[in-house]
Amino acid sequence: MTATVLVPLLGIAGLAMAFWMYRLVLRYPGGEGKMAEIAEEIHTGAMVFMRREYSILAIFATVVTVLLIIGFQSWHTPLAFVVGALASGTAGYIGMYTATRANVRTTEAARTLGAAPALSVAFFGGSIMGLTIAAMGLLGLGSLYLLFGSDPAHAEAIHGFGMGASSVALFSRVGGGIFTKSADVGADLVGKVEAGIPEDDPRNPGVIADNVGDNVGDVAGMGSDIFESYCGSMIATIAIATTLTAGAIAVMGPREQLMFLPLALASAGLICSIVGIGIVHFFSANAPARALRSGTIGATLIFMLAAFAVITALGINWAVWVCVAIGASAGIIIGLVTEYYTGGKPVRHIAEGGETGPATVMIRGLAVGMESVVLPVLSIVAVIFFASLLMPEGAGVYGVGIAAVGMLSTVGMTMAIDAYGPVADNAGGIAEMAGLGDDVREITDGLDAVGNTTAAIGKGFAIGAAGLAALAIIAAYIQSVARHVEGFDLTMNDPLVLMGMFLGGIFPFLVSSICMRAVGDAAYEMINEIRRQFKEIPGLMEGTGKPDNARCVDIATKAALRRMVLPGVLAVGSPVVVGFGLGAAALGGMLGGALISCVLLALMMANAGGAWDNAKKYVEEGHLGGKGSDTHKAAVVGDTVGDPFKDTAGPSMNILINVMAIVSLVIAPLLTH
Repeated sequence: MTATVLVPLLGIAGLAMAFWMYRLVLRYPGGEGKMAEIAEEIHTGAMVFMRREYSILAIFATVVTVLLIIGFQSWHTPLAFVVGALASGTAGYIGMYTATRANVRTTEAARTLGAAPALSVAFFGGSIMGLTIAAMGLLGLGSLYLLFGSDPAHAEAIHGFGMGASSVALFSRVGGGIFTKSADVGADLVGKVEAGIPEDDPRNPGVIADNVGDNVGDVAGMGSDIFESYCGSMIATIAIATTLTAGAIAVMGPREQLMFLPLALASAGLICSIVGIGIVHFFSANAPARALRSGTIGATLIFMLAAFAVITALGINWAVWVCVAIGASAGIIIGLVTEYYTGGKPVRHIAEGGETGPATVMIRGLAVGMESVVLPVLSIVAVIFFASLLMPEGAGVYGVGIAAVGMLSTVGMTMAIDAYGPVADNAGGIAEMAGLGDDVREITDGLDAVGNTTAAIGKGFAIGAAGLAALAIIAAYIQSVARHVEGFDLTMNDPLVLMGMFLGGIFPFLVSSICMRAVGDAAYEMINEIRRQFKEIPGLMEGTGKPDNARCVDIATKAALRRMVLPGVLAVGSPVVVGFGLGAAALGGMLGGALISCVLLALMMANAGGAWDNAKKYVEEGHLGGKGSDTHKAAVVGDTVGDPFKDTAGPSMNILINVMAIVSLVIAPLLTH
């Protein structure tokens, strides 16, 4: 009981640490004059979007809560759903609020203090998001576990927490992705290609919306994405532990300890993340990339040692620790593979294709994206293989689940690295718009370059983690249904399972299409508006006129909020329709088909998009003709196509499969055929 109480208490301590870091960030000056004015526009635009998005989410959550009360005739699952939605929403709001306060302070630190303090401010801004995600997960799940989760008879109620977190994540990721990419595409195509002005030029009406989008998409959206995988992996592993056979228990350890282990590991991971943040700060005087990598790898290695101590103290078989270590190692491998394909030789190969036009850039980028799928998927296969090999018969899925927990336990550090990117990107944008000197831009550009790499790595990690978490949730779904339907099993020769697999394969492509079309349509409106302003506002191109930034922010906001609803309804509604319409076997097949399609599509789109983005930046650094050349224009086209790939459609796949899986797990007790 004492150890169980420590979990939510550590969550509170994590929130206190995040608040301390926020106060630390606020000690740095926030600039003045034009710099402060630009920063306030970005902050206001981001918060307005969040409030409007959350008002729609509140309606959706209310409807789902009522349906859960009717379906379960109990308050346990609906309560868990509401707590999960509130926890995810709160984490996203806090993270974005603080990121939009840290961006201008990073710029000012670069202007007055130098590179090392600027890195510290940007990283602390991202760390607040990372710690808040980990802390809210421990506080919310830990509290529910205290209420009824430790009793196997009532543990199913906790599944509602994952459903709440996943629902918020899907809306945040899709809505934020549509916002950021409609603004980015519009600003790039009209500003860079047509008008020939630099990125983040203050004359461009779409620049403020673009910077707002970095926050709503890559801070709030990415944070909610990681949060739902983080919580989903723990929920699935707890659920699997409740169904382990007596023979497996005899080998692995007490059932109660196996149920509690995911929360214990996540608690240790929070502490290790704080240590990793300290490592980055200690090395911040060195190269930013080295400091961030040292913190990431250092936190993971320390976590492996801490996990061994936790597992030993709980009296659990050492083989479980090996699964945890394999999961944590797979996360690093997937990140390194992603870094290679989005920042190594393949990027230069794509950039060189620009010498013969946009078509060659597109062909090479797609080829890189397809090839980049291989090693991450092999890493996931290796995790499944070794987990099944190490665990006793029938307990391999527990090994997969605990490996996913191991991969995600240092989420505080992982998300800190990822959220650092948008803060650094905004800092560079503010420096450009405020007309600061080249020496300031050199520092912010250096921080931004590292941020682009960390963002790409974060996307790869998020996809791998989501795939493992979803696999664990699907395994928990099968076991949950088997508990209520005698003789239930999924076999390939069952027509219902085969039907379900093909149905599942449809949804990732359909949702990707909806997301891509939404970005295209919104970008069309944005492009026409930016063109109109350049044409109609006197002196805008000469720098004497003032762009109507608010109009562009409003276009992106309305487009995102209008088009984010359908993917959410599809993800939540499809398991219900298939489960109650065709049965539990068809739903199990649908989850399997969706999982494979989601992981493959997500990896291909995220890595192709990241490679196109960095190929453009490679040319802008002065290679192959540099800015303004035909090669640069071709690379910008590739980057424009890659934007919705890597920041809208690709990331939505992570959440799509987890939403479908967790909704299926929640309704599993209600399926009787």
